Amino acid sequence: MAANGMNVVRADDGAVANMGRRMSEFQWDRRESHVDYQGLVDEAKEATNHEHNMGILEAIRTYPKAVGWSVLASTALVMEGYDLVVIGSFYGYPTFLEKYGTLSKDGTYQISAAWESGLSNGAVVGEILGLMITGIIADHFGYRFTIGLALILVICFIFITFFAVNIQMLLVGEILCGLPWGVFQTITTAYAAEVTPVALRPYLTTYVNLCWVFGQLIGSGVLRGMLNYTSEWGYRIPFALQWMWPIPLLVGILFAPESPWWLVRHGRLQEAERALRRLTSRGDSDFDPAKTVAMMVHTNELEKESTIGTSYLDCLKKTDLRRTEIASMVWMIQTLCGSGLMGYSVQFYEQAGLNSAYAFDFAMGQYALGAVGTMLSWFLMARFGRRTLYLVGLICLDILLLIIGFVGIAPASNTAAPWVIGSMLIIYTFTYDITIGPVCYCLVAEISSTRLRSKTIVLARNLYNIIGIFNNIITPRMINPTAWDWRAKAGFFWAGMCTLSLIWTYFRLPEPKGKTYAELDILFEKRVSARKFATTVADPFRGDTVEARHGDIVRVKSQESDDEKQGVTMHEKMGM
Repeated sequence: MAANGMNVVRADDGAVANMGRRMSEFQWDRRESHVDYQGLVDEAKEATNHEHNMGILEAIRTYPKAVGWSVLASTALVMEGYDLVVIGSFYGYPTFLEKYGTLSKDGTYQISAAWESGLSNGAVVGEILGLMITGIIADHFGYRFTIGLALILVICFIFITFFAVNIQMLLVGEILCGLPWGVFQTITTAYAAEVTPVALRPYLTTYVNLCWVFGQLIGSGVLRGMLNYTSEWGYRIPFALQWMWPIPLLVGILFAPESPWWLVRHGRLQEAERALRRLTSRGDSDFDPAKTVAMMVHTNELEKESTIGTSYLDCLKKTDLRRTEIASMVWMIQTLCGSGLMGYSVQFYEQAGLNSAYAFDFAMGQYALGAVGTMLSWFLMARFGRRTLYLVGLICLDILLLIIGFVGIAPASNTAAPWVIGSMLIIYTFTYDITIGPVCYCLVAEISSTRLRSKTIVLARNLYNIIGIFNNIITPRMINPTAWDWRAKAGFFWAGMCTLSLIWTYFRLPEPKGKTYAELDILFEKRVSARKFATTVADPFRGDTVEARHGDIVRVKSQESDDEKQGVTMHEKMGM
């Protein structure tokens, strides 16, 4: 027990000893200076303490280029949010229906419910396949190569949707576009988590959600502007506008540095240090890239003690099984909390007599509210943490869903009910986008181990996509008066699912706020209760009973430092 009353957990003695033996054969060949294992541990600890003491403004000053590169990579996700809105809105476009639908008995063109489901879920099927491939490609070739390849593919696949001559060709285009979108869902989050320090992690991982909301907002704006187009360009122009994103992003990604964590995992320590220099500025005199790489090396070796392999199967072994469960559940809760109802606020307003054009304006306002909510969540996460926001968010959403359900009991003659339901859904959207929506991305990036991060995110996102397909099938049937005709009473069903999600969150979701990856490794290895994560101090630099063992290790400081240019190493300065 620490002096301040907090619990303290440390690494196992056996793990520390094994790390020392393994790292005695390590090579970091840049100079002929030697440092033992304890020297590397000391530098890793210095880097860890520096990260803990780094405030937000200092982190931005030290890592300004990392912020820029992370924002650039995450912007690729705008395309998925854009297409999600666009394809779902085309079912009301007469020219789109005439091109891809069939003539019904009443003389109008319609797309069957089966084809609507196929088009809506086609991209999701592609994303599932793309995600599974991503985990393998990213591990072998790196994040930068994988994002660049995905951008090239999406440029090619947009041609299929743009020139589709029938609905079958359009479905193929949607499935193929889903492949690179699956890449963006995974790698952008992992890249943001690995190029930034602890202080910036919550902001840049949740920026991924902001990009998704921006895509929906832009898509709604484009559709609003195309309402008066009666030719085929009314739906072809929205498809063509997807080309405005990947080409400039591809140019930027070509110059982006690789994740230093990925380079460390592949033993390319010199390149990792160079990548860190490209991600940081020289303004922080206390920041030493070599020490930060030492911290990454120490964390990587620590994780090898609990996870030897890096396959998908390893995500389901030992402590990584718990981490995969948490990452998967927090993502599935995004759907299980009833978020599928958010898109129906406009429908309830139209039921109340609102003009279609104004209904689109309301939809745009709803997405803008989501963007504001995501930015507000940055301040709330810094103050209250991830777990608290998830719990409070689910409680509020549960109450709103119950209100929607009870209002849905009102008779059809009650003209005020649709206005109340639509308004409750807008409040629901804001609450969701200030809590569950953005915080999820931060959690899945932090909870997974560094060695299995991309594969853990892949498995978690795929489970989310599978639940999303289920949601796309049942929610329209709940709302549609010609199907189950639950309408707003569907709020009761999703309130029940939200309650179950709340129970899981209370008992299983830990608080990773302010923890380095090595500290999280120790907390999971020691099986600390989720409710005690925030009050438990983890020390990855000591064994349970002894200080870290010594071993020999070859380590080199940067050739670019002024001291080394004068022939003086850091170890000579320290008297080593």
